[in-house]
Amino acid sequence: MLRKIRLTLAVVCFLLVTLLFLDFTGTIHAWFGWLAKIQFLPALLALHVGVVIGLLLLTLLFGRVYCSVICPLGIFQDVISWISGKRKKKQYRFSYSPAISWLRYGVLVLFVILLVAGVNAIAALIAPYSSYGRIVSNLFAPLYQWGNNGLAYLAERVDSYAFYSVDVWMKSLSTFLIALITAVILFVLAWKNGRTYCNTICPVGTVLGFVSKFALFRPVIDTSKCTGCSLCSRKCKAACINFKEHTIDYSRCVTCMDCLDTCKHDAIHYQFAYRKAEPAPISEPAPTKPDNSRRGFLSAATLALTTATLNAQEKKVDGGLAVIVDKKIPKRATPIVPAGAISLRNFTQHCTACQLCVSVCPNEVLRPSTQLGSFMQPEMSYERGYCRPECVKCAEVCPAGAIHPITIADKSSIRIGHAVWIKENCIPLRDGQPCNNCARHCPSAAIQMVPSDPNDPESIKIPVVNEEKCIGCGACENLCPGRPFSALYVEGHENHSMM
Repeated sequence: MLRKIRLTLAVVCFLLVTLLFLDFTGTIHAWFGWLAKIQFLPALLALHVGVVIGLLLLTLLFGRVYCSVICPLGIFQDVISWISGKRKKKQYRFSYSPAISWLRYGVLVLFVILLVAGVNAIAALIAPYSSYGRIVSNLFAPLYQWGNNGLAYLAERVDSYAFYSVDVWMKSLSTFLIALITAVILFVLAWKNGRTYCNTICPVGTVLGFVSKFALFRPVIDTSKCTGCSLCSRKCKAACINFKEHTIDYSRCVTCMDCLDTCKHDAIHYQFAYRKAEPAPISEPAPTKPDNSRRGFLSAATLALTTATLNAQEKKVDGGLAVIVDKKIPKRATPIVPAGAISLRNFTQHCTACQLCVSVCPNEVLRPSTQLGSFMQPEMSYERGYCRPECVKCAEVCPAGAIHPITIADKSSIRIGHAVWIKENCIPLRDGQPCNNCARHCPSAAIQMVPSDPNDPESIKIPVVNEEKCIGCGACENLCPGRPFSALYVEGHENHSMM
């Protein structure tokens, strides 16, 4: 019964957290966005003391149930391991192995040093929630979106608009490769050895593992009933049950309850760990037959995205004749981060690079950075859209405090950057054609058109930017018809300010 309850809760949490990264409508976030905010590392970085203390108390009471119920990466590995166990003669394929403590605590110390030093982008490479977020955003989301577009196409054929098409595009090649490599490594480890990653690399698993050694409730072996059959040990994906000595390494046990269902002699119980028990003679372990079956081959594992990813900007045709050249990303001295981030420093120190804000951005403005100091952390770029003043999606979903919640009224007053005019790219001067696209679409009225010749009021007009009124939304940069570079681009502010 306990195992069924654990499995039900794990499946529900896993599906809902996965949908947080797949849902582009915002429906799931409105109801279940809190699931992202109770993940251990985001809660720690956001200084949600209540959540962190709650997770530690949960572990102190019941063991590492966080790892087997709440953490999506842990459940993802369980799914892979479960599929692997369905192979013939592979149901009982695990065996006890001593903890590699030097590696576990060495990785944890390195992880803490990186966080204290503010190098979150590197620390995020091994953070469990962030790793899973990148896998879903970069590998699963395109498949989900293509499926949605297929349904939208079919629905349109029968005059139904229950679905609508969305653009599918690669936001960052480097982040995609990191996600792919992470997924392959996790797949191989989970396929062969179950929870190896959780008990050797994962820093959250190491912290909670230390606490779980003192858990009040945990699996306990009844030595009077144990026959030494080793089924529990060979079923334990955490490799933490030493059936010969009748001990369990609780720092690695994830409280999955598999051993309880596997034991045929009712010798393992999930109970209060500190109650006194009468001593009983320990029976000699029964000899076990060696497993002479061939090692299963890991066949297959090529992730095929057969459809080519779209370019950073769709090519469009003007009148069926001229192809509009793709816009190129300008070189910015200071990256642009969303309103609510407060400052570039605050953003980089708190962001876990989980890509949740990238997944929900309806304007296709956020994309992972390729810069070493902020690698995989989102930054803003305006080739595909601009940051609309009425949208605060990223601030609503950020679980780590990198983007603080703001109102729509606040966002319209926060200056995250300012527009810079590039004379050589401006169509009125370059081509002699009048254009006021930037001024017409500026939501803060920060751009005005003035005569290019101060002495001739009838001369062709050019834009002038009022930096005090500019909020850095990027409407001018995105909607400028200049190619390949816009005549205006946004330079970020290290510290955001109010108008």
